[in-house]
Formats: sequence, C-alpha cells, structure tokens
Amino acid sequence: MTTGYEFINGADLIDRARVHAWLSEQAYWAKGRTREKQDAAIDGSRNYGIRDRATGEQVAYARVVTDGATFAWLCDVFVAPAVRGAGVGKMLVEGVIADLEPLGLRRMLLATADAHGLYERYGFTRPDAGVDYLVKTMS
Repeated sequence: MTTGYEFINGADLIDRARVHAWLSEQAYWAKGRTREKQDAAIDGSRNYGIRDRATGEQVAYARVVTDGATFAWLCDVFVAPAVRGAGVGKMLVEGVIADLEPLGLRRMLLATADAHGLYERYGFTRPDAGVDYLVKTMS
C-alpha cells in the first residue's frame, strides 16, 4: 500500500514551504502560524516526513521535540489530504517511533483531537487515573 512512498528524516529533507502551508492553512492547531515561527520550530526539532518515490513530493510531516534522553513530544503530524487512507500516516508514525526507540526515552507525549485510533495502535494511551497533565497556553 505504501510502497510508492519513503520515510525521510532530517530538517534538510523537509519541504519547509509545503509544511508551512499545510500547517498554517489546514491544521486546526497551527492555523495562522508564521513561516518564521514554523522554520524556528523545524530548526529546534527532529523532523520527519514521507515523500512520493516517483515525484519526490513530500506528502506527510511530523516533528519531535525531545531532550534525547527521557522525554519526547510528537507534534505537527500532518498527512496531505490526497493521500489520507493510503497508510501514509501509519508509515510516518512507525518511522518516528523506530527512530526514537534507540534513545531509550521513558515517555512520549502527543495531543490530538481526532486521531486517537491511529496513535493507540502504537501504544499511546490516555494518562493513568490520578495523573493529570497541566497545560499553559502562551501567546
């Protein structure tokens, strides 16, 4: 299903303009994000994507903020609408997890409003009873 695609890893392989357009125009969590802010986020994170083998076009993106030792935050996961349902999102998440596994992280966090099923198949769960996560939203 995903044989026509390849996993990519590294900021130098990311189509920054495409990622910015996706996130700032279509992603509910990043609408209106400036290109400058997106580039800074890319530069401060581990970056991943999926691209079409035939065209080289990037079709998915994710980034991870991590200390490289104990914790990671998987964020900005986006799959182009034209390839949704083709296994690209699964390929992306599997690649990210495989890249991070050697680090021996204790915990990886993500937030999603609509893709719980995708992430649950990879071991993501809701916090244990009695564990609360607090969030401070800043401008």
